[in-house]
Amino acid sequence: MARVQKKIRQERLREKLSSTPFLTDEELATYLGVSVQTIRLDRLELGIPELRERTKLMAEEAQNKLKTIASADVVGELIDLELGKSGISLMTVTSDMVYEKTKVARGHYIFAQANSLALAIIDAPIAVTGVANIKYKIAVHESEKLVAKAEIIKKRGNKYFIWVKTRNDSQEVFRAKFIMVSLESDLHKE
Repeated sequence: MARVQKKIRQERLREKLSSTPFLTDEELATYLGVSVQTIRLDRLELGIPELRERTKLMAEEAQNKLKTIASADVVGELIDLELGKSGISLMTVTSDMVYEKTKVARGHYIFAQANSLALAIIDAPIAVTGVANIKYKIAVHESEKLVAKAEIIKKRGNKYFIWVKTRNDSQEVFRAKFIMVSLESDLHKE
């Protein structure tokens, strides 16, 4: 019986990490109702690296796909990129990103993460932000990890309609609807 449970647990572990790859071993242990050591053994047996290594591998793979902007121009760490479709970036709010008195994150950092991610997912050599409709939903504080997910909703001509939703570990903190404009035709004029 234990063998069947182990297989089921390992399958649930694999599924959970494919849908939410940034979970720690502690969070996975709580989710599956087992010890952290059991999670580590299961990951080892399944060939799944630890969180830091998973994040690093995903970031390297995503940055190699960038087309519209350089990896240095992405605010946060680009974790996943499906060019022309979607992307994910991760940003930890550091002390230099918050107001000194309140320790609340400055909005332009959160916007910059979303805006650069929206540019990154476009499959074009050059693009700019045409329109941004944004909403800050709750205050973000120092040390919070923000995961931004961008998705191209539609493309009309040289315009890309992109939604970006940013979450901390428990709720949505920011969302934006962008219209990005590809300037491919401008490249050919030079």
